[in-house]
Amino acid sequence: MTQKKTNLSVDIGGITLKNPVMTASGTFGYASEFEHLMDLNRLGAFVMKGLSLEPSKGNPPPRIVETACGMLNAIGLENVGLTAFKKNKLPLLEGVTTPVFVNIYGRSVAEYAELAARLEDIGAVSGIEVNISCPNVKSGGIAFGGYPETAAEVVRAVRKRSTRPMMVKLSPNVTDITEIARSVEAEGADSISLINTLTGMAIDVDTRRPKLANITGGLSGPAIKPVALRMVWQTAQVVKVPVIGIGGIMTAKDALEFLIAGASAVQIGTANFIHPHTAIDVIDGIEAFMAERDIPDIAEIIGTLNVSPR
Repeated sequence: MTQKKTNLSVDIGGITLKNPVMTASGTFGYASEFEHLMDLNRLGAFVMKGLSLEPSKGNPPPRIVETACGMLNAIGLENVGLTAFKKNKLPLLEGVTTPVFVNIYGRSVAEYAELAARLEDIGAVSGIEVNISCPNVKSGGIAFGGYPETAAEVVRAVRKRSTRPMMVKLSPNVTDITEIARSVEAEGADSISLINTLTGMAIDVDTRRPKLANITGGLSGPAIKPVALRMVWQTAQVVKVPVIGIGGIMTAKDALEFLIAGASAVQIGTANFIHPHTAIDVIDGIEAFMAERDIPDIAEIIGTLNVSPR
């Protein structure tokens, strides 16, 4: 008897992914670092580490601290800059069929727009992920994604300069994430990814000093999953574009929770540091879950959360 083939493909802002499992920016390097650990072509998509126009050294060390059920990072978006990225990083991905999203950031609206424009002619780039959790240097360091107006301003500027499918990555450090989601959708976001890290800190009680040189950092890992899941569910209720769930996904069951809550895809982040093969294991686990329950299409799982009274 021939086993039925399950369909895991999803459409994310005009890009067809063979499955709903992506890797998150900043946790997968430039993808080539993982090619000896897995078949990159099996992934739904991968998101490059944050890219800026010019190279950035990031924050001084120590930059990573392990916490209960997670980790704090204050890398500071260290990266090689656009020129070196095009010359030294993208060529390493020749022959890889998995869609590539480039996570972009800037210290001003103009920087975001210029970087997006310069990525237009690079055929290897399938789409961009706009990180609006960055500080606006012209507004006292307030994160662009902290308010609907500034979030919309960035997305509007990028949309004017780019025809690439645009994913916008939201910060959880806001009062109402649905307001931010609606504002970026209105300005042309093709999909929305969430959540970025939660702001946190850790203290060394012996020295009475922060464990991070930057004092605060971004909390990720299993500890933030319940928060991420709630925000993904809320966001999926108010936008029409695809939502990509991020936050503490370690297993296929974690990923399935996000899909049931309304996410069309997920990104694997901190788990990549613990077990580099996690994304592939999650893909296999989702497929096995569907096969065991005779579910032929991933669409029959997405957004099926039952919230009726028990």
